[in-house]
Amino acid sequence: MDSVIITSIFTLGFLGLLFGSGLAYASRKFAVKIDPRLAKVVDLLPGTNCGGCGFPGCTMFAEAVLRGAAPVTGCGPGGKEVAEKIARFLGVELDEMIPKVAVVQCQGSKDLAWDRFSYNGIQTCVIAHQTSGGHKACSYGCLGFGDCVRSCNFDALHMGENGLPVVDEEKCTACGVCVTACPRGIMKLIPVTQQVYLGCVSQDKGKAVKDVCKVGCIGCSLCAKTSPSGAIKMNGNLPEIDPSGTDLVIGVYKCPTKSLVDRVKVRGKVSIDSKCNGCTECAKICPAKGAIEGEEGKRHKIVWEKCIGCGICIPVCPVNAIHPMGALGYVDETQTTGKAATKNS
Repeated sequence: MDSVIITSIFTLGFLGLLFGSGLAYASRKFAVKIDPRLAKVVDLLPGTNCGGCGFPGCTMFAEAVLRGAAPVTGCGPGGKEVAEKIARFLGVELDEMIPKVAVVQCQGSKDLAWDRFSYNGIQTCVIAHQTSGGHKACSYGCLGFGDCVRSCNFDALHMGENGLPVVDEEKCTACGVCVTACPRGIMKLIPVTQQVYLGCVSQDKGKAVKDVCKVGCIGCSLCAKTSPSGAIKMNGNLPEIDPSGTDLVIGVYKCPTKSLVDRVKVRGKVSIDSKCNGCTECAKICPAKGAIEGEEGKRHKIVWEKCIGCGICIPVCPVNAIHPMGALGYVDETQTTGKAATKNS
């Protein structure tokens, strides 16, 4: 009996040593090497784990950055400050980074867009969208149940009284989670420098849009035709906007359905000083009918109520008599005429 016990002990000991050695070898052979820089990059990130970067969390994003699978500018909440810190730590050059902000590409509120049936199901946009395409008559319009609002980790979205989400640009970090949450694709990130965006994503043609919404884009292309710089071009039934365009406000003015949204709340006007020789070049190019008055050969004047503040008249003036003004209507003429600042009359 003693020999059996001793043999068993030696056998178990040998097997334990054998398996242990095998496991030790496997752990070294197949070990996943962790980049020693990972902890530092994770520490530089805001730690919100919002998923806006396209990865499950900050750690996964940091790993992707170290592998070269994600840009150092990919963290929306961190913005330029965090991107610069990561780039400095990794010793890489940081490309120019323009901050972004979320916008709502739908203006079809309760009073401007119609429902095709009454929906009494689960109050989420995803479920409503899957229920016969949603209750909205416009199959592209906002369903109004606030999936985007609930997805925002920064309290930058809330539902307005008109049934549409409203973005608080001061709180928005451009993480992009709301973009992913919307089943209709109406949330979009645009550069903060972009003044005008399209408040519609409908791919339908004119009549079909008019039948379901008062503010939907009908694809008339008038905005593109009247854009002097070509910053607005048509792509199918919808216009595409070049964010760098400086004359986009003309499209806003010309749009018959008001589907272009101007983020500039108050636009400055222009003023014509005494150097004006009445050449009429400004009046010829002005897109706002009646905004510039005056007889040929005599000083012209701006009709304040009609000027849209596009500024395209400024470069065409041969005597540099037209100047931009502030939102309150003041222009500093000391730089041009030596006079004190005056108010446009």
